[in-house]
Amino acid sequence: MVRLSSLIAPSFYRLHWDLKQHKHSNYWLKGGRGSTKSSFISLEIVMRIMIDPDANAIVLRKVAATLRDSVFDQYLWAIDQLGVSDLWLDSVSPMQLTYLPTGQQIRFKGADKPQKVKSQKFRRGYTKFKHYEEAADFNGMVEIRNINQSLNRGGSNIITFYSYNPPASQNNWVNEASDAATLREDTLVHSSDYRSVPKAWLGKEFLADAEQLKKDNPKAYAHEYLGEVTGTGAEVFNNLTIREIADEEISHFDKIYHGLDFGFAHDPLAYGDAYWDSARRRIFLFNEIYQVGMTNRGAVEAIKKLNPMNEPVIADSAEPRTIAEFRDLGINVMGAKKGPGSREHGFKWLQDLREIVIDPRRCPNTAREFKGYELAKDANGNFKAGYPDGNDHTIDKTRYELESLMKKGGFVPWK
Repeated sequence: MVRLSSLIAPSFYRLHWDLKQHKHSNYWLKGGRGSTKSSFISLEIVMRIMIDPDANAIVLRKVAATLRDSVFDQYLWAIDQLGVSDLWLDSVSPMQLTYLPTGQQIRFKGADKPQKVKSQKFRRGYTKFKHYEEAADFNGMVEIRNINQSLNRGGSNIITFYSYNPPASQNNWVNEASDAATLREDTLVHSSDYRSVPKAWLGKEFLADAEQLKKDNPKAYAHEYLGEVTGTGAEVFNNLTIREIADEEISHFDKIYHGLDFGFAHDPLAYGDAYWDSARRRIFLFNEIYQVGMTNRGAVEAIKKLNPMNEPVIADSAEPRTIAEFRDLGINVMGAKKGPGSREHGFKWLQDLREIVIDPRRCPNTAREFKGYELAKDANGNFKAGYPDGNDHTIDKTRYELESLMKKGGFVPWK
């Protein structure tokens, strides 16, 4: 068998050792065109099945009809490159690859036929490897979770690969799911692009096309070839800095603002803290409570932990009865003044800041909502007027807590 190190690009060397040492269970491999991420996964799975006599694999795409000319051929390529073609039998009906010495299999399934994915039984072993090819094509984590729950049975040390080209919009589910701020400890995100791949593997035409697009449309080049989330042009906040805010920084914040957006029905209650750096016209957002179905008493107890001095909390004034109950429970809360045009004014004020710094560890939902908030488009692809309502709970609480600042500095007062 050919050595694997001679078949993978240098950008995957550390990932190979991570797999070998069983450090993680879930691997999100994102990258642009020619990054060879799918090649790496197919080589790893084929090789590891041959090493582990109880290992089998399920390879999935959203639509079954796309399997034959894409990922199935990719695995045949891996078998050929490893020099073990005489040890594998391929079949397209059913679509599977069988390791002849033991009968272990790699099966290919489409998620558009869920009844064919569930309850996979093998003559020997269990589903140790799962590979979601073009993961962005799936409908979201609910669909993937349902599949995983069916396949994660019968064995241990199960490894799942997700390979995809990141969509341009940060709001896309796959970009949110692989956000480092929300990942489980057993999950690793790996980024790659064609620049680390030996040129001979890609060919002159591929490289020429990449360089031409780099000149003609740098943003499209960054998205298509480097796998960057470049945005769609609909993003509302282009002044975001997503980074950890150190305890040392927070210790110097002399005045903290506190905001609260009440949850309604299926909407979450959102509370958070902010600091205003007037000299540099920037705000720091840190600490959050973000939960659906939270009782008022539970919310008050949680807020007291983040706001032990019971400093004023500015909340949505649309619920005076809820505000009264929060006061009765011991929170120094008051309603935002709001008024006609206050929502649009607040969004524009936030957009006009030099910088909005958000700590993704302390407040992952705040980071997600600000990054993913986009203008809506009509049927013709034109932007609609106004700011869309929804997925803006932490943005609203930020408007409330900073409304006293928004009325200063030359802005037209709300009426």
